[in-house]
Amino acid sequence: MAQAILLADVENLGARGEAVDVAPGYLRNFLMPRKLAQPATPGALEEAQRRMEAAERAAEARATREREAAGLLSKTVLTIHERAGEDGHLFGSVGPQQIVDALRDARDLRIDKRKVMLDQPLRELGTFMVEIDLGDGNVAAVKTIISEEK
Repeated sequence: MAQAILLADVENLGARGEAVDVAPGYLRNFLMPRKLAQPATPGALEEAQRRMEAAERAAEARATREREAAGLLSKTVLTIHERAGEDGHLFGSVGPQQIVDALRDARDLRIDKRKVMLDQPLRELGTFMVEIDLGDGNVAAVKTIISEEK
């Protein structure tokens, strides 16, 4: 058996960065030509270990940033001014892009508009709780007030 370090996830074999035992012919004829694995030399094993540790640190830092952003967003109150009729219905609507723009102006946070979870655009005056998915199960509810433009 030959030992190989996977450069990509391989189904039924392992995940990227893992050292696995494979047949020498499988490594030489299948995995290496497709750049799915490399032979496991001592230097390559150390490099793979360093890469895995760096990826873990980066994931931990990202999760910390997402938790901090969720806490900040939960305390945020957005006020969006739109034109409305006398019955309280907006002449247009407030969608994810307007909410993201208001967040960028209020808290200087860059959030993708696809992360704003709205079933339908907001079409009337009032106060709404808008949920924003920050990934890894972090969801923040932002209080959004739509008031009439004067």
